[in-house]
Amino acid sequence: VQLQASGGGLVQPGGSLKLSCAASGRPVSAYTIGWFRQSPGKEREFVGAIRQGGGSIAYADSVKGRFTIARDRAKNLVYLQMTSLQPEDTAVYYCAATISVGLRDPKNYNYWGQGTLVTVSS
Repeated sequence: VQLQASGGGLVQPGGSLKLSCAASGRPVSAYTIGWFRQSPGKEREFVGAIRQGGGSIAYADSVKGRFTIARDRAKNLVYLQMTSLQPEDTAVYYCAATISVGLRDPKNYNYWGQGTLVTVSS
């Protein structure tokens, strides 16, 4: 599967942004799709993921209640809707795919899209 993340940009604190992860080559529902982010000098951090098949969703505590993941099977897309954005959310955001059970560890993901930069600043 090939993945492509898009939708990043500059947004003011308190604002919203919607990222998309487009999958090609296989149905997006055949994989657990995770969102990760990485800011300079920090390790890649789990943001959230939607499991293959049934689509149960897990979020990092830092984004719970602010970020929402959704899957569109018809368009073969996974979205990351981000609201109440804060400067600490500034990072390059990546989507990735795995068939592993563990969804919070980036090492479990085999396929990665290129990142999309989200900058939260006034």
